[in-house]
Amino acid sequence: MEMVSLSINDIEVEVLAGTTVLIAAEQAGIHIPRLCYEPDLSFLGACRLCVVEIQGMRNLPASCVTTVTPGMIVQTHSPVVIEARRTILELLIANHPQDCLTCEKMGDCKLAQYCYEYGVKQSSLQGERHNYAVDDSNPFIFRDPNKCILCGKCIRACAEITGKNNLDWAYRGFETKATTFYDVSFGESDCVFCGNCVSVCPTGALTEKQMQGKVRHWEYQKIRTTCPFCGTGCSFDLCVKDDQVVGVVSSPEGAVNGRALCIKGRFGWDFIHNDRRLTTPLIKRKGCFEPASWDEALNLIADRLSEIKVKHGSNSFASLSSARCTNEENYLLQKFTRVVMGTNNVDHCART
Repeated sequence: MEMVSLSINDIEVEVLAGTTVLIAAEQAGIHIPRLCYEPDLSFLGACRLCVVEIQGMRNLPASCVTTVTPGMIVQTHSPVVIEARRTILELLIANHPQDCLTCEKMGDCKLAQYCYEYGVKQSSLQGERHNYAVDDSNPFIFRDPNKCILCGKCIRACAEITGKNNLDWAYRGFETKATTFYDVSFGESDCVFCGNCVSVCPTGALTEKQMQGKVRHWEYQKIRTTCPFCGTGCSFDLCVKDDQVVGVVSSPEGAVNGRALCIKGRFGWDFIHNDRRLTTPLIKRKGCFEPASWDEALNLIADRLSEIKVKHGSNSFASLSSARCTNEENYLLQKFTRVVMGTNNVDHCART
C-alpha cells in the first residue's frame, strides 16, 4: 500500500495515500478543531473550522476534505489559522442564541468548547437573526433550529446511518436550514425516532427530550452495557445519576453498532424506574393478587407445573423468553423446558 510522507507542525508523518490532512494530524497526536466532521459520516467541509495552512496554497483549505500529498508542509495552529478560526466562530455565534446557562447541551457543546479555547466571548458582527419556532412535536427529540450551525451532521446521519433520508437542506442563502422534507415538524415527518441525528449534533439544536431538566452532562456517570431489546447485541452507555438511569447515549466505540441505535435502544429505557413495574411476587387468592415471598411463589409454580405435566403431558407446556433477559437466563429457561418439562416448545420475542 502506497505511503505518503509529509510535515505537520514540523513533525514528520507517514500515512496511507488518500488520507485527509485532518486524519493525518490525528495520527500524529495533533487535534484540529472540527464541527461538521464525524468519522462515521462522509466528509463535507461545511463548517471550515478545521482550516489549516499549507505551504504553496493561497487559501486556507479545510483539512477534513484535503488529501495529503508527498512533501506537503502543514501548519495547524499558525497565527493566520488561529485568526481565521476566531473569525469563523464569530460568524457562527453571530446568529446563535446566547442562552448557554440554560441550554441542555451545556457541558457537551462543541461550539461553546471551541469558543472558550479560542477566546471568543461574543461576535463583533451584527445583522439579521433567525427566530424560528422550536419543534416539540417529536415524542423523543427536541429541536431548536435557531441553534443549528448548518454542519449537516444530522442530514448525513439520517441518510448514511439510519438510511431514512428524512432530513435535507432547504431554502437558500441566509434562509438555508437543515430540516425535514417540505419543512414539516418532526412529528409529521417520516422520522423513525432513532435519535442518530441527536447523537452527532454538536450544539443544542437537537437534544433528548427525556433528559431535559434532569441532568447536566458533567453530572452523570457513563456505564457501558448491551441493549436487551433484540439479539443484535448493540452496546450503549447508560447515563446514571444518584443510582438512577436518566438517559442513554451511544458510543462510537460500540463493536457491533458503533454510534447507531434504534428507537428502543436509545429511548426505551424508561421501564427501568416505571412505577408500574412489579417489585415483589404476586399470588392470586380468591380472585385478587396478594404479595408473597419468593419461596411461596416458586413453590406454587413448581407444584402447578408438575400437576400440569402429569395430567396433560409435556407438550402442553411451552416457554416464551424475553430479549430483556441475559443469554445465561435464556439458556437456563430452554434447558428447563427441554430437560425438566420434556418438550421443545421454546420461543423468543427476538426471533421475529
